[in-house]
Amino acid sequence: MEELQSALKERDLIVCTLPEKGRCLLTTRDFYPGEVIISQEPYVCVPNKSSGNRRCDGCFTSSNLRKCSACHVVWYCGSTCQKLDWKLHRLECQALSRLDMDKRKSVTPSIRLMVKLYLRRKLESEKVIPTTATNNYNLVEALVSHISDIDEKQLVLYAQMASLVNLILQWPEINMKEIAENFSKFACNAHTICDGELRPLGTGLYPVISIINHSCLPNSVLVFEGRLAVVRAVQHITQGAEVLISYIDTAGSTMTRQKALTEQYLFTCTCPRCIKAGQSDDIQESAILEGYQCKDYQCNGFLLRSSDGKGFICQRCGVVRDKEEIRKIASEVKSMLDTVLMSSSAGNHQETFFMYQKIETLQRKLCHPFSISLMQTCEKLLEILMEQQNWREALAYCRLTIPVYQRVYPGFHPLLGLQYYTCGKLEWFLGDTDGAIESLTRAVDILKITHGTNTPFIKDLLLKLEEARAEASYKLSSKDEYQGLSYTSLRHS
Repeated sequence: MEELQSALKERDLIVCTLPEKGRCLLTTRDFYPGEVIISQEPYVCVPNKSSGNRRCDGCFTSSNLRKCSACHVVWYCGSTCQKLDWKLHRLECQALSRLDMDKRKSVTPSIRLMVKLYLRRKLESEKVIPTTATNNYNLVEALVSHISDIDEKQLVLYAQMASLVNLILQWPEINMKEIAENFSKFACNAHTICDGELRPLGTGLYPVISIINHSCLPNSVLVFEGRLAVVRAVQHITQGAEVLISYIDTAGSTMTRQKALTEQYLFTCTCPRCIKAGQSDDIQESAILEGYQCKDYQCNGFLLRSSDGKGFICQRCGVVRDKEEIRKIASEVKSMLDTVLMSSSAGNHQETFFMYQKIETLQRKLCHPFSISLMQTCEKLLEILMEQQNWREALAYCRLTIPVYQRVYPGFHPLLGLQYYTCGKLEWFLGDTDGAIESLTRAVDILKITHGTNTPFIKDLLLKLEEARAEASYKLSSKDEYQGLSYTSLRHS
């Protein structure tokens, strides 16, 4: 702990223990929006497992991959990544190669992550892999597991997973109970590694980053540069304040957020946003984000249940909407969502698109314009249209989501910045240069805070904005030149 505190002191941070919250990370100086608070390489990590999109175990790229000729499980993009990973993979490769081919195919990323955890611990103890103050097995041991809070069904699952890890490693001295507890630690502490556009690439364990607590109104954001986890301030954080990130997507009612945090992370959030639960502002927010539309579609008021329970009253115009009418539409939406999930898994993209369009039509009759479920349906339609290269309709749906994003996410949120980025790319492709400049500028204003300015993704975004501005300038000069020529020809005619 002293070594960790000393290392963090150099970064103007300190670990403290707070009542009700446990360990947390505090600042010892002011941090400002866009500043890196802390960064960390993973203690262990694995790429996602997907037959259609394999990734390099070293850098998570999906290009120029070759399979390990011995274990046939791990892929590398070249000799550089393979050599850097060899000390650990040499042991993993031997362990996986002992399994028959069917069992190797069934090894999930979670199982691999656990196997790599124990192999790294072994190599650390043998001084083959060096330890640092911010990356060593002692920090993993100190992570909270919540093992006593999980239900029996989950415990049985962890025990089964521990048995598979034991089968792979074949270490007589291995502690099965400890493995099960470490799986519980993974559930509470591992992070999804994403690319610059927040698309998931893999899973990693970052012991120091895991000390940072959650808030539904975070002052920092966690992003990834390759496998490196980077925490940046998105607000002015004063000296002595706690560093806070969000563990979940915070676009939802307090009840929805609390449910997600309880199920995944086994705690109840008491952030400034959550302690308002049941207050008038919170009730209104829930009714707008997850409630129903006024019967007068021009009103845009939010509804609350009537005192007799027979309907819902618009809090803006007083019109009552029948409970049975709402129940009927909601039931139809649910039925169609169940159907569309089946057609989507079957790969029927055209049918999936038409079904989502029907769902959108019903939701616009049922939900408030700022409804999260309506926004999610529009996002699905946007995704399908992008795949179909139907750029014009895709842009229409992207623009529909922007006002909802602006409402549900704080100013410097990467998802809002990325939605502006998508909008700007579509506008530019479709010839709306002025619209593209406006959208890309808004994307840059947000993403340079959340992502920094030196990553390939942001450099590419800045280049796109520069090119769009150059194109607009050229169009303007060409227009002025044409108008000048027209005026001259008129004078001499």
